[in-house]
Amino acid sequence: MRYLWACLAFFAAFTLNVLPTFAAGNKIHKDLTINYLLFQDTTKIKFVTPKDSLRKDSLEQLKRRTVYNKLSGGVQKDTKELSLFPAISLQQNLKGNFAGLYVQEPSGEPGTIQNMFLRGAPMPLLSKKDVYASQPLVVLDGVPLIGEHPFAFDIQQYDFNRIGPATNLLTTIDINNIASVEVLSDLAATAVYGPRGVNGVIVIKTKAPDGVSRGISFNSYIGMVQKPMVNTINGKYENEFRQRFYDIYTTNGRYSDDEAYPVYLSDSLNNVYSGKSNWTDLYYKNALVYGINLGLTGGSDRANFRFSLGNTKSSGVADDTGLDRYSAMFNINMKPVKWLLFSAMINGNRLNRDRNRTLRDRFAQINYFPDLSAPLAPNKDYYASYLNNYSKGFDDNKTNSIQGFAKLVATLGKFTLSTTFNVDYNEGYRDIFYARTLLQGNSYASNYYGFNQRLMMDNKATYDLKLKDVHDFHFELGQSMIWDIYKYNYAYAYKGANDYIKINLLDSKPKLDNGDDNPNYLVPTAFPRELTYRFLDKTADNLLSFYGKVNYDYNDKYFLSAILRADGSSNAQPTKRWFYSPTVSAAWNLKNELLKNEKFIDDLVLRASAGRMGRAFTFDNYAQGPQYTASVGYTGNLTVPGYNAIGVLTRPYSFGWVGYGVPWSYSDQLNIGADVAMLKNRLHVAVDFYIKAEKNQLLGIPSYAEYGYKQSIESGLNMTNTGIDLTVSAQVIAKSKFSWNSSLNLNHNSNKLTALPRGLNEIIIGNRFLKVGEPVDQYWLLENEGIYTANSQVPVVNGQPLKYNGTPLKAGDPKWKDQNGDNIIDERDKVLKAHSLPVLAGGFDNAFRYGSWTLNTNLYFNLGRKIINEEMAARFDFVNHEGNTDVSSVKEITFWEKRGDYSKYPLYSPWSTVIPYRTDQDLFLENGSFLKLRSVSLGYDFGSFFKRKNIKINKIFVYGSVNNVFVITKYTGQDPELVGYDGIDTGYGQPIPRTYTLGVKMEL
Repeated sequence: MRYLWACLAFFAAFTLNVLPTFAAGNKIHKDLTINYLLFQDTTKIKFVTPKDSLRKDSLEQLKRRTVYNKLSGGVQKDTKELSLFPAISLQQNLKGNFAGLYVQEPSGEPGTIQNMFLRGAPMPLLSKKDVYASQPLVVLDGVPLIGEHPFAFDIQQYDFNRIGPATNLLTTIDINNIASVEVLSDLAATAVYGPRGVNGVIVIKTKAPDGVSRGISFNSYIGMVQKPMVNTINGKYENEFRQRFYDIYTTNGRYSDDEAYPVYLSDSLNNVYSGKSNWTDLYYKNALVYGINLGLTGGSDRANFRFSLGNTKSSGVADDTGLDRYSAMFNINMKPVKWLLFSAMINGNRLNRDRNRTLRDRFAQINYFPDLSAPLAPNKDYYASYLNNYSKGFDDNKTNSIQGFAKLVATLGKFTLSTTFNVDYNEGYRDIFYARTLLQGNSYASNYYGFNQRLMMDNKATYDLKLKDVHDFHFELGQSMIWDIYKYNYAYAYKGANDYIKINLLDSKPKLDNGDDNPNYLVPTAFPRELTYRFLDKTADNLLSFYGKVNYDYNDKYFLSAILRADGSSNAQPTKRWFYSPTVSAAWNLKNELLKNEKFIDDLVLRASAGRMGRAFTFDNYAQGPQYTASVGYTGNLTVPGYNAIGVLTRPYSFGWVGYGVPWSYSDQLNIGADVAMLKNRLHVAVDFYIKAEKNQLLGIPSYAEYGYKQSIESGLNMTNTGIDLTVSAQVIAKSKFSWNSSLNLNHNSNKLTALPRGLNEIIIGNRFLKVGEPVDQYWLLENEGIYTANSQVPVVNGQPLKYNGTPLKAGDPKWKDQNGDNIIDERDKVLKAHSLPVLAGGFDNAFRYGSWTLNTNLYFNLGRKIINEEMAARFDFVNHEGNTDVSSVKEITFWEKRGDYSKYPLYSPWSTVIPYRTDQDLFLENGSFLKLRSVSLGYDFGSFFKRKNIKINKIFVYGSVNNVFVITKYTGQDPELVGYDGIDTGYGQPIPRTYTLGVKMEL
């Protein structure tokens, strides 16, 4: 990382010293006032011919942008309004702002992973590996950003979090440095990005130098996140809750020794659990948030730059969580001669994250569960004692990230040649130490180091030809090479010598100072060798691509485009290395063709695109066919890496059998859309109908158990996403003193499974049931119809009562619907119902201006989505969640918080062997639709005041905002957004807080 800061220091010195000198030495620029804006439509240039300046490049991009908009459905947004929201991640900024883009925020804890799905999920979300493979590509100034790789989950027993810092890598994008965000959904727009963009592309362009000789921008805000109001409970309340079940199902309403009533609840005089429940002040807190960004721009018509520094603090309202970001960005454009342009960008970030202190995550990290018979006490003093023991250790999470490019563009008449080298590198560190006082006499240490690296070389040649002023051709040939590497080193150990020696388990010295091998290499000193475990893994993915593209424009009426790609992936098998994908698109400008004299309609374009794009495999395992692996150590996790800590060759049984002849997966897409502008461009409507057919996807089929495998990885899973995107923006009122702009975006999406491997019609994988012809995001549940209050109510057929998996049902058990009428309740009586993904989602924005005052509101909504309230199921199923040594028995401090509506659930017998409060029934299926007022901001622009005073300040905009103002929902849990990718609310999502901020945006 020291090299990063050295580079930034060099760029800063270059910015402040070299470029102004370069600009001043330019005889054209000297003593002239030059104002221009790159990539915008207004400019004033004096005595500078366009062919010699950077302005020409911006004009050419504007021209291509116009043609491109007519062929694709990309929606571009200015970031002025987005930057008023105090978000720490890109996903939070984009949520609800683009039709078709659905953002999941499973927790309000700053820095945690958030998921994005563009036009539906492209595959069944059976694990977090599938979620990672479903994310859209994010492109920053032409740099396709690399994401986290899910291969680290292979050594984890629980996938609550990925090992390492698990910090959201898209928190490295400071919205104050961003000029525009564009979401590309159809192949007409995404095909040039190849297989990396098969899930859609989010294009981010940073602010270009503004062209003045010197300019300073300052953006800052400070605010507070407000702790939520909660209702706490104690042991007495919990006793009363459970007593209702004892009154009904035990003799005299009392429990016996056989029922093992928990000790922490049995003594009602114990004030530790039955006294004050005042823990919330130590867990929920009002916290400070702030952000500051300083930008410096300058240059001339032949060279310009922008340099910015920023720091953002995002605090959570629970468990002392937070994220600190330190960022620096540098952009430069130079045109030493009129035909050659050099551009470069570097974006560096440091992220320090304070993680939650939940017991579940900690026990999953240390790979064992201690005595869980007594949970954390709700008493403030006792909870403070626990936090004190926690503070004797540490959990440091650090992430360094750098992205950049260097580009050369040569314009030789109608030919343009460009070469770009892109880099994206991020590295993460997590160092943990838990003192023995926290772990019943056992100390624990863990170290993680991992990195993701992407290098890309991109070459492109274009030729523009215009014939007879009506035929406009654009020819393009491109070639790119992408090298991806993912690697981690991971180690942990138990029972250190004492709590004062917190050794770094990854530090080692393989050679002595004299060059000899170190005999004690990898031999720990503070921790016993037999209790020290190390893991390392590395995977790579290389992609070589070639493409050709032709655009044709006839008299600004008809537009045609065709792209043909050839992509070769190192993760594909040798016999299936290459994939060829065509895309065609067309547009018809009806305004110029048929409606020239129609004043009501200002623009009307119909467009369509169809094509195919390959889907590169995530893992290199698929490229190798049947294989062996070599690894060391044994930890009791899902993998068994070796024998007695000796490296051995083993089959990858946990991964599954991979055969030969595995083809590429691919996506066939059809998009039909229209764009219309009316009423003197005051009303704009864009609508798109799409079909995305995902073909030949891989699925683990339970198989080959006789050879030690659990599954066989086979291709043949097909599914479709069908839907409509709608974007409407209107200038409702346009007066000189008052204006009202409004915009609405909607997406309706439905999915369907169309084929399974081996020609199967249905398959069970874990708790999921996939059936051809049905949606892939449905729940597989028993239908609950009430309760049997007496044994006589249980149906009897041929003298046999209704049974659940062989157990006769009786009084106190649920009435589960016998779907097939065989007098047995089992998996064949489960039905597919509801959806975990929204059927309709979108946002509604309004911007009001009165004089120098502005008022902005943002609404966000999800409709047609259901949630499994697993937190409530665990609360009622207390018998099976009490005192066991596993994750289901962990009780966080939030166990002493009342959530949900207890009155809506029947009082089943919790001691029944059929487990009446199981989660795989529709009893806990709730309506997860909601409408949120995400933000309200009020601001005042002092620019006119300073102009009247002849003060040279271009802009001072002062604003205040309230975010996450309210939510309207029927969901009885804490927040309908706080659910996982599978639609299950475990109760572990921290609140998305209400935030109050005051900010200023200034340009000097």
